[in-house]
Amino acid sequence: MIRRAGRPVRMIVMDLCHTRPATWHDAPMAQSTRTLGRSGIEVSALGMGCWAIAGPWAERQTPLGWGAVDDEESARTIRRALDLGVTLFDTADTYGAGHGERVLGRALAGRRDEAVIATKWGYTFDERTRQATGADASPAYLRRAVRDSLRRLGTDRIDLYQLHLADLPVSRAQALVGTLEELVADGLIRAYGWSTDRADRAAAFGQDAPRATAVQHSLSVLRDAPDLLNLCEKYDLASISCGPLGMGLLTGKYHPASTLPYDDVRGITSGWLEWFRGGRPAPEWLRRVQAVRAALTADGRTLAQGALGWIWARSGRAIPIPGCRSVDQVEENAAALALGPLRPDHFAEVERQLAALRAAALREVDRPYWPSPMLPTARP
Repeated sequence: MIRRAGRPVRMIVMDLCHTRPATWHDAPMAQSTRTLGRSGIEVSALGMGCWAIAGPWAERQTPLGWGAVDDEESARTIRRALDLGVTLFDTADTYGAGHGERVLGRALAGRRDEAVIATKWGYTFDERTRQATGADASPAYLRRAVRDSLRRLGTDRIDLYQLHLADLPVSRAQALVGTLEELVADGLIRAYGWSTDRADRAAAFGQDAPRATAVQHSLSVLRDAPDLLNLCEKYDLASISCGPLGMGLLTGKYHPASTLPYDDVRGITSGWLEWFRGGRPAPEWLRRVQAVRAALTADGRTLAQGALGWIWARSGRAIPIPGCRSVDQVEENAAALALGPLRPDHFAEVERQLAALRAAALREVDRPYWPSPMLPTARP
């Protein structure tokens, strides 16, 4: 039995039938928990992303992690999240080349039934060398990967198992559904989904996969995803919102002169990593953060809490999973649960500011970065 997380908060849900900002209306009293799509699994309205605590790994010389981490602090962070009512923990087998799953499993020892574990498969790696080695979308690899994840996590079931290959052709993904259904029948997984920003991929699972229950995709105040949110509404899927704080930009701690170290994935230049370029925050995104800061913090929230409140206001299906590397970070994020979604007037002001920026971007040199950056072909 999954523990109820937190106390009731008043939440207002947007009409997801329109891609423009929706009309606000009174909604029933809601809980600080949400249902994970059509699975019926109850989770906290806020999750914790575990990419950043997985430690170093790389593809040849290119880092894919967030630098060195303290595993003991990571475990304390996970347990503190549980104490504060956060029950959903999202990781992937490739994070840290298996190390991330081991850290999460050890941290949840003795408290497994309080947590909902989401992990991913599809990318291959060498645990010994911590090197990414490619990808494998075969049913045979799926069966091997799920058992390896169960062993590293120290558990007998995975609550949400997600395909990590964002651009896999639909036909190849659909060929995995039979195996996934068998894994559900065997009790190894409870539900499954796809981690992808491509609506056609997510729709394929939503239409045809009986126990598909979620799509994990990018969503933040800086990067809306109306097509995917509408799709989640249509097919009764949860929106697992990754990047809700813009990989740190929406914490407010970065400025134009900030530099990320080379062993941090944000410190490299990559086609799929839009928020940072050449190890520095992208200036066009810093301008947008500054533009919405006042509206996001108008009721006393921190910037990060305001960004999370925007997501809850945007969609009743969205579950943001900000990454946390310390107890302080998870405490700040979890405090947003008591604050709930942004007030309608603050949400409207954010949308007004963003509308002006979108129009300006059509005339400025940063036009290629708004509203459609390069979609990833492969990413962690």
